[in-house]
Amino acid sequence: MNYLKNVLLIIITIAFTCPITFAQEDSVMIRTIFDKALNEGKAYEALTELCKDIGGRLSGSQEADQAVIWGKEKLETFGLAPVYLQEVMVPKWTRGEREVAYYTVKGSKKPSDLAVCALGGSVSTGKKGIMAEVVEVKSLTELKELGEDKIKGKIVFYNRPMRATLISTFRAYGGAVGQRVNGAKEASKYGAIAVVVRSMSLKIDNEPHTGVMRYGDAETKIPAAAVSTLGAENLSKALKANPNLKMHLRMTCKNHEDVLSHNVIGEIKGSEYPDKYIVIGAHLDSWDLGEGAHDDGAGIVHVAEAARLLIAAGYQPKHTIRVVFYMNEENGLAGGKKYAEEASNKNEKHLVAIESDSGGFTPRGFGADAPKEFVEMLQGHAALFEDYGLNYFGKGYGGADIGPLKEKMETPLIGYIPDSQRYFDYHHARTDVLEMVNERELAMGAASIAALVYLLDKYEAQ
Repeated sequence: MNYLKNVLLIIITIAFTCPITFAQEDSVMIRTIFDKALNEGKAYEALTELCKDIGGRLSGSQEADQAVIWGKEKLETFGLAPVYLQEVMVPKWTRGEREVAYYTVKGSKKPSDLAVCALGGSVSTGKKGIMAEVVEVKSLTELKELGEDKIKGKIVFYNRPMRATLISTFRAYGGAVGQRVNGAKEASKYGAIAVVVRSMSLKIDNEPHTGVMRYGDAETKIPAAAVSTLGAENLSKALKANPNLKMHLRMTCKNHEDVLSHNVIGEIKGSEYPDKYIVIGAHLDSWDLGEGAHDDGAGIVHVAEAARLLIAAGYQPKHTIRVVFYMNEENGLAGGKKYAEEASNKNEKHLVAIESDSGGFTPRGFGADAPKEFVEMLQGHAALFEDYGLNYFGKGYGGADIGPLKEKMETPLIGYIPDSQRYFDYHHARTDVLEMVNERELAMGAASIAALVYLLDKYEAQ
């Protein structure tokens, strides 16, 4: 009888302790990753180099070329092997001289200056600039309703703000950014000679935010500029008081022929399935006004540091972990498209792709652009991240650069989600600099990505 009792006790002990041991092993590894990130992290040091030694890295620029060299050397230093470059042709656009804008009111002796910047891809106004009356609209629909009679020969002023009541600032951005992207193309149909667009920011200040705009099939290409949110508020008030005021706008930007650039790729070879890949990536290019610290320097060092942390923790992945620094997310997506094209042509097996392109703020979770079963799998890992403040695991947006992998290869996508409340204060603006990134928050983001990669590699990826 005692023998049977002992056997039963052993069975019960195994049944209840094995799952706990399993979870404890994972908890220990995740704790190790976070400890190394917070005590011995290299993310902020790497971001300092990228921001201060190189700065803004617009595709096709000398700074972008320098960033490619830096990126290859950094991944090699972090212990990845092999590290190599992937050729990609990218657009080249230059801003030219500092933009000038002001408006004049009849009877006033002094013009009122506006803080503006050219939107990426815009044509020039010419050296002398242009001057015309301004018509304010809040939407592309309102533009159409006004028609050619009220728009021809004027500068269209798009003044739809991001919705402050939306808790997700990315949703607020998505609801307003169409006027920036398509505003010039649509206004040109009705004879406008230029457009100025309210900056995509919830903060009221005097910093204009650039960003991509597209002419598409427009027969006439007209200059397009962003105006600061404070400038937009002031211009709108001035128009209400003086509907016939005139604005002067001068920009000397220029589009050039495409040039050769590179994606940077580094790997940690898998021990069991070296030909199956877990991709973690971010974009190496940035706009030229600031240092590209949050967008997307933070993402670059997130994924590089995540790989380094796995190596430092002594983890040998079963599948190959591939780090990709994409070129040209901001004004063309050439790097992401090129990577997916070559991966598809080689018939590579991509198990999952993860992207960091939402800034270096406090980690909040991960969102999956994938089938229901994959999302449920991701949610199954949530409990292991509770101690680290990550509380969202569910459906979401993967990322622009990894998007082509889903289109070509049906790869499940995961987007890293940090807190978004301050992101658009700096996004595409002169203020997107290293000093706006918190070292501890940055390290936590890298550790979060490393921990998720560990779990995906060990348990979920097939």
